[in-house]
Amino acid sequence: MTEPIRVLVCEKIGDSGLELLRESGFEVELGLGWDASELADQIDRFDGLLIRSATTVDDALLERAKRLKVVGRAGVGVDNVDVESATRHGIIVANAPESNVVTAAEHTMALLLAMARNIPQAHGALTEGRWERSKYSGVELLDKTLGVLGFGRIGQLVSARAQGFGMKVVAYDPYVGAERYRELGVTQAETPDQLYGQADFITVHLPNTPETEGWLNAEAFGKMKDGVRILNVARGPLIVDEDLQAALDSGKVAGAALDVFRTEPMTDHPLFSYPNVIVTPHLGASTSEATDRAGFQAAEQVVAALKGGGVTSAVNVPSVAPEDLEVLGPFLPLCSQLGKLVSSITDGGAIDRIEVEYFGRIAERDCRPLTTAVLLGLLRGRTEEDVNEVNAPSIVAGRGIVVSETSRTSARDFTELVRVTLVRGETRTRVVGTTLGRRHRPHLLELWDRRFNLQLHEHLALFQYEDVPGMIGHVGQILGESGINIENAAVGYDPDGDDDAAPASRAVMVLTTSTPVPAEVVARVVEHDGIVAGRAVDFD
Repeated sequence: MTEPIRVLVCEKIGDSGLELLRESGFEVELGLGWDASELADQIDRFDGLLIRSATTVDDALLERAKRLKVVGRAGVGVDNVDVESATRHGIIVANAPESNVVTAAEHTMALLLAMARNIPQAHGALTEGRWERSKYSGVELLDKTLGVLGFGRIGQLVSARAQGFGMKVVAYDPYVGAERYRELGVTQAETPDQLYGQADFITVHLPNTPETEGWLNAEAFGKMKDGVRILNVARGPLIVDEDLQAALDSGKVAGAALDVFRTEPMTDHPLFSYPNVIVTPHLGASTSEATDRAGFQAAEQVVAALKGGGVTSAVNVPSVAPEDLEVLGPFLPLCSQLGKLVSSITDGGAIDRIEVEYFGRIAERDCRPLTTAVLLGLLRGRTEEDVNEVNAPSIVAGRGIVVSETSRTSARDFTELVRVTLVRGETRTRVVGTTLGRRHRPHLLELWDRRFNLQLHEHLALFQYEDVPGMIGHVGQILGESGINIENAAVGYDPDGDDDAAPASRAVMVLTTSTPVPAEVVARVVEHDGIVAGRAVDFD
């Protein structure tokens, strides 16, 4: 009896995430009260692990996780997961990067409005019995300029909302194309200094890296307009607190709104006493919708990893954007099949190089997941290491096999094609395939330098032979005597004799069968005069 797939959920997530895991056929166990010791003792029973921020997944734990295939983090970061160790162990690490983008953008706007109109200060005064209407007069957002440092998903959502209030938006991010700025009606700053010179409000949405730490420092504040207002709903270390304090003291900065701090939790900070500073305790991702969304999205990634689907938010394998996955997804099985086929029809010698070429619409996308699928088909069952989506590229590199990937947006005869070439010394072996129809059925189009069109199925038999009468009948007779039913067949030949890669007299026969073709049956077929080569290939 097949052992069930087990997923451990170590921290509280929304019910929708738990329901998804159970509906996917997994055994779900809750370890909400487990300490590190109990987790270490139990981890080897699970195929998947779903956590939030309180659980530490380090190298020592991963060493004991013999069955573990995926760690899902219900949140944006993966700071509590040793991603490098997970990669070495062939474990996918995925998060929920889109779970809180709307929540963070809305909180940014809430702080922006609260700071512009002094809402927290006015509320506090009134509840304490003071009617201080003139003291807390604010500023309008209309026609003011918002500077956005970091123009990723959250920065773009903030800019759209700010434009709804009539603000002008200027953004700086060197990793966003100019066309995207134009699409969103946002002015692109070529440098941070250009943004500093224009902005009345500045919101920071940068990642926390050694390069970005302390981004807003004394030098940056000095280049800003007098009376600028600063927002940070991203990461505390992006701002040098002492420099912000000095800029507030000098009047260079008229106000600040902070949701994050260098160390957290933070309840005693010098800036808390400033009347023109408003603060919240890291609420940027704290809504019931975001919490539920994070759990559900992390569960989706766990399901995809354990069922062989596209993991769209993996942090240690090439991620696939949802719009790319829609196009590339149907080609993942095909690419794996082509990888297995091309290695099955070659003889001897070390593999020097794998060349993968994409033609047509798929060539416009990030095709790295397809290349990884080719490598999986090529390597699975052929190395001492267990090969998966995470470690396939590193295993290939470690074995000195060069992988090349090329893309061309046009294809001959078909809308889309995938061509895989295996190079062994001076020998080049190529297979070509595509998907056809609404259900994207995989089709084999070329093998052993002959062209045909055959829908691929689980069991395949391939024969190369001299193109003379009686060969097809011979193959059919042997398979029939062996009780093997032929479901479909295709023949490829070179009628003009102009293919330099193979003798003109040879043809190729490809059969799909209802059951596997045993090696001894293939050997019987090949014993016949004129049969040059035979292979049986079964796809999992």
